[in-house]
Amino acid sequence: MIDARVDEFLGSGADAVEAAVRKAAADEIMPRFRQLGADEIVTKNGPHDLVTVADRAAEARLTEALTALLPGSVVVGEEGVHADPAVYEALRGDAPVWIVDPVDGTRQFVHGEPGFCTLVALAQGGRIYASWTYAPALGELAVAVRGRGATLNGQPLHAGSPVPGAVLRVATSHPDYTTPEQKQALLGLYTDGVAARPCGSAGLEYLAVARGELDGTAFNWEYAWDHAAGLLLVTEAGGTDLTLAGERYRITGGNALPFTAARDEATARRIVALLGGR
Repeated sequence: MIDARVDEFLGSGADAVEAAVRKAAADEIMPRFRQLGADEIVTKNGPHDLVTVADRAAEARLTEALTALLPGSVVVGEEGVHADPAVYEALRGDAPVWIVDPVDGTRQFVHGEPGFCTLVALAQGGRIYASWTYAPALGELAVAVRGRGATLNGQPLHAGSPVPGAVLRVATSHPDYTTPEQKQALLGLYTDGVAARPCGSAGLEYLAVARGELDGTAFNWEYAWDHAAGLLLVTEAGGTDLTLAGERYRITGGNALPFTAARDEATARRIVALLGGR
């Protein structure tokens, strides 16, 4: 059951979230775009897992702003969880939760490429109720509210369906972020009738599905900050998501991986079948 605070907030507070996201990007991310020094980039869990001063500063700014907008809410952010993994447990609690990825596509950001975004989702009781996907270097803001649809720069988003018989365009987990076992699981997509490619920013791949430019995704990690915003965006644009077990993705974890988000149910089931699921 939706918390009364969340329900009331969705009726009046969405614009304030947009303003907070835009301000964090304007103040903490874009001034550092193509301006990062070597000492402002570090690795976390491996050579491809990068974090910058922009990630940390933007998450701190968003944490302050978002919790002030909705008293009693908490933040589960990528950098906060890296510092204290116990923070992730808030997704299983009763409080409204802001799920934040300050710079999704950090590798692109570090390399001076525009394909990165800030992701914010509002969840409660394990359900996602609203999301914001902001790509400041591209000038794109996508917003989704449960039951009210999805928009891109104020215009409605419709995922539609692939043209019958057309080659499916699928973005998959990037090889740099997959184990040998995970690579094996994705091999089913390398077949006739499917054009699979490594993903960039997960948030922007979800946006591509929601706008009908990409037919589906196949990801083998489940961190909520990468997926929550985009999954609601796809769903509200008319698409769906499925795990390898044929179930919907759960932000609280325990999903059968890989999982997909796709433009329609038939496409999702086709991708899951190719991955060896049901």
